[in-house]
Amino acid sequence: MRVLIVPGPSPATVFGLAPLANALRLAGHSVLLATTSELAPTVTGIGLPAVAVTDRSWQSLIVTDRAGAPVERMPRGTDPERLHHGGWFGRLAAASLPGLRETAAAWRPSLVVGGSMSYAAGLLAAELGVPCVRQSWDPYDTTGVDAYAAEELRPELDALGLPALPGPALAVDVCPPSLRPPAAPAALAMRWVPGNAQRPLEPWMFARGDRPRVCVTSGSRETEANQGFLLRLVEDLTTLDAEIVIAAPEEAAGRLRERFGEVRVGWMPLDVVAPTCDLVIHHGGGVTGLTALVAGAPQLLLPRWDIFAESMGRMSESGAARVLYPEDVADDTLLKACGELLHDPAYGERARAVAAEIASLPAPAETARALESLASG
Repeated sequence: MRVLIVPGPSPATVFGLAPLANALRLAGHSVLLATTSELAPTVTGIGLPAVAVTDRSWQSLIVTDRAGAPVERMPRGTDPERLHHGGWFGRLAAASLPGLRETAAAWRPSLVVGGSMSYAAGLLAAELGVPCVRQSWDPYDTTGVDAYAAEELRPELDALGLPALPGPALAVDVCPPSLRPPAAPAALAMRWVPGNAQRPLEPWMFARGDRPRVCVTSGSRETEANQGFLLRLVEDLTTLDAEIVIAAPEEAAGRLRERFGEVRVGWMPLDVVAPTCDLVIHHGGGVTGLTALVAGAPQLLLPRWDIFAESMGRMSESGAARVLYPEDVADDTLLKACGELLHDPAYGERARAVAAEIASLPAPAETARALESLASG
């Protein structure tokens, strides 16, 4: 079986699809990840084969339309954000299709797998007449984005004679069942396995210290907003009686080390570090959140958008996390929330219960067998 996997434009989407890709390879199947030129080194860096199908960068997709004209940067509000996401993920699909067609003509996949908003996967599979699998790459519900992506992709849909985006032959969901929306469409549950780029480990990364450990991260992309987020946050957290570690790209580490010499900072494998943490504070990234859930670590989400508010609300209602939006953070609100998450044992108990739920789900190897049946059927 030849499986063409189409992740999204960020490292997190690659990490989310990598466990299934590896399970398929271990089962003896050929796997190829079709991605952007920008992201190809991330794919090969975790030992998976990559082919670049577009030169469009993540940043250009967000800020410019197909013709290169500027578009509004991330707006605020659920519907405006869904429109924005549908637009740039649709543009990614449109930019990727020519390269995907060339790859498919030479490689002839028998199955196409796409991530949550990898719309090119469904379009290519429909064109080739092969099954398509849609695997979520985080616990967030993205279905509200689909209609806006269809608007962006109307030329491609018309060219294929499709009235709407084609649905997958099989949906695979890594969100723990207790955190799925009540009316979520049927999907095959799969255990989420954390993964990320690695580096040589130091003993402190996998061993707990004498004080509670708080890990702070704003994701794998270095932006000015991320740097500002980390600087302001760590400034407040240094007043806590806790060990602070900052998981950040190396390009941001120098400035942070200058400011906070006593804090461990830099690129660290979160799948190794998270199980040693008593609290993970982050920007609301889905892969970061799932890594904390698998580790059984309570988390504080500080998102800068509303699009996944319902999904984050379910995480908060579970008792494994708290969510604070920018307008909620004033005076000592953040420090109080951190203190509660660190010292109220109920948060840790609930986080470990969700971790046990995730561990009970079918492993990616079982999902690989389901894909074998789909392709042969």
